[in-house]
Amino acid sequence: MCDDKSVKSCKCNKRFNDSIGHEIKVLNQVLQRKLIYSAKDKGVDKLTLMHGWIIAYLYDHRDEDVYQKDIENAFSIARSTVTSILKLMEKKNYITRESVESDARLKKLVLTETGIELHYKIENMITKNETLLDSLLTKEEKKQFLFLINKILSGLENAN
Repeated sequence: MCDDKSVKSCKCNKRFNDSIGHEIKVLNQVLQRKLIYSAKDKGVDKLTLMHGWIIAYLYDHRDEDVYQKDIENAFSIARSTVTSILKLMEKKNYITRESVESDARLKKLVLTETGIELHYKIENMITKNETLLDSLLTKEEKKQFLFLINKILSGLENAN
């Protein structure tokens, strides 16, 4: 077992050294931890990060009809997972599902007043986090980073 506290500098496990997947996972974990800490600091500890992203998405698309399928596509999440998340969000009174006149089977997702209030708190946290991330990279580095992330994402989505 390695005594080194940093996996990055650990020479005993080459699998982690220069691993894109590992670095993306670590970055995701650090970002999530930071947002969760920020959420608790703002009294928003009763929701998951995914709830926050979905609330932001619904708020940004509040002038459109948004359905479960839109959430699945926007976040690349399986239908069963989205169903569970939306049920919990409904239970917590963040959203309602409303019937659509054109198709009784469809239910559009609508933010409640509670959901909208929560959105404003979440938006502030996300803006602060994005400002911090922007400050860590030059404009050119950010452009290159986003290009590479999109290239990887596109390649993974198109892979068999």
